Amino acid sequence: MRILVIEDDKEVASYLSKGLKESGYVVDVTDNGKTGLHMATNESYDLLLVDRMLPEMDGLSVIKMLRAGGSKVPVLVLSALGEVDDRVQGLRAGGDDYLVKPFSFSELLARIEALERRTQQQQEVVTALKVADLEMDLLARTVRRDGQSIDLQPREFRLLEYFMRNPGQVLTRTMLLEKVWDYHFDPQTNVIDVHISRLRAKIDKDFEVPLLHTIRGAGYVLRETA
Repeated sequence: MRILVIEDDKEVASYLSKGLKESGYVVDVTDNGKTGLHMATNESYDLLLVDRMLPEMDGLSVIKMLRAGGSKVPVLVLSALGEVDDRVQGLRAGGDDYLVKPFSFSELLARIEALERRTQQQQEVVTALKVADLEMDLLARTVRRDGQSIDLQPREFRLLEYFMRNPGQVLTRTMLLEKVWDYHFDPQTNVIDVHISRLRAKIDKDFEVPLLHTIRGAGYVLRETA
């Protein structure tokens, strides 16, 4: 599980990073909201720990922008602001949980584990995906667009599934390599370009509105608008 910690207090960030790594998690840390938003948007994370009070962009604004962009990554808000209204604001901004400082590390771990279980259960329940007129049946392993059957190879199916689970979100090369190919390094090959080209030919070529778009210098996105 890969976690991004967005926390400007160096002691707290170090404490979280050390503890989470010792608990078996892969951890990245940044100390300002603007960089945190960029990392969360362009990299693949399973969970975000976001402090409310951050330089350059506050934590709630980071969460709102992620949600507006279609990101569904679980977010645990960390804050010294612990009144009921503060917690409500954090959850309504798009946070999945809210933990008031100071907190015990054991409680933090318990809440992370709870979010993991919730995410796994949600993924298990989903049996079909739909973006515009593109439909995927995860049980039958079939794909249709505008009612027409589309034949995909196993890797193409997995690639499209990842796009359809994250509609409207720009998926970077690193994210695709990790989630579709299980690579945690860049093999410096054109494997992604080849598969994107094949997938685009199958789901877009014979249809009026393209769905799979290239975002120059960033990655790819599945959505109706260019």
